[in-house]
Amino acid sequence: MMSDCCLKLLLSELRQLPIKVVNARLGEVTLSLEPGFEEDTLLSLFSSLGFRVIEDREQVLVEDIKRVVVELVHHTTYNAMVRNSDFLVNRFNKSYQHLSTVFSRNEKITLEKYIILQRIEKVKELIQNGELSLSEIAFMMGYSSVQYLSTQFKQVTGYSVTEYKALPEKERLGIRLQSRDFGDDGENFAHL
Repeated sequence: MMSDCCLKLLLSELRQLPIKVVNARLGEVTLSLEPGFEEDTLLSLFSSLGFRVIEDREQVLVEDIKRVVVELVHHTTYNAMVRNSDFLVNRFNKSYQHLSTVFSRNEKITLEKYIILQRIEKVKELIQNGELSLSEIAFMMGYSSVQYLSTQFKQVTGYSVTEYKALPEKERLGIRLQSRDFGDDGENFAHL
């Protein structure tokens, strides 16, 4: 559950059941079930809405990492002065090496590449909005130059920025980016 819309949908559905929502935020819901309430009903609801319950500790950490990366890149003012690794280390109070190892072990992509994919999705959004120049986008997203942004954009999407702007239907992925769908095939790790 990586967007406000998903959270609102889930909360709307949960309000129709004899369940108390103790806490709800992106990626996590804490519930108190009424006595006699069948847990299978809840699992069926989650499944029907496209959600899954995660019980494995490593997988929970991976989903938390994804949620924090999405929050960092898409839902806050991206601070180019703060390195992504430092942000994650501070948020989880774990070494970046540990976070990266757990992430890579559970997903078909490295944590660094997942962050790059998220940044490129944000760049696509900013390009489509048309309010900022490419220089402003590069600065805002923490790229050292427009050239570096353009190179990474082409590497990830298969399009130059100019080609992307000219597309009649802009290709965008949901901000969650199903990282399991991206293999680790060297430099060209995803063609969107």
